[in-house]
Amino acid sequence: MEKIYKVEIITRKEKFQELKDALNEIGVEGMTVYDVQGCGVQKGIVTYYRGVKTEVQLIPKIKIEMVVSEVPYEKILETAERVLKTGAVGDGKVFVSEICEALRIRTGERGTDAIRN
Repeated sequence: MEKIYKVEIITRKEKFQELKDALNEIGVEGMTVYDVQGCGVQKGIVTYYRGVKTEVQLIPKIKIEMVVSEVPYEKILETAERVLKTGAVGDGKVFVSEICEALRIRTGERGTDAIRN
């Protein structure tokens, strides 16, 4: 039985379209996208509103999730690094988890059959 993986990418919003196009090129067809806020090494940002310094603790980001079995997650990691890496703080993070089970509710298919088109 093939393994199923969930890949989560958190990065800058402005890089989404380029990343989506690159993931489509390597065979990733389905994804879920969220607008999220958070902070890591950046610790937030300082902005000025009408001349008043304001510290924003949470930075707007985008989170892309995909569940894959046929496309090796290593290929997704390589693609994400190639597209997203600028060398600056805030490029993002990628997390990979193994999925125990998947179920397509409509048909009752399980495992890798549930995530294939």
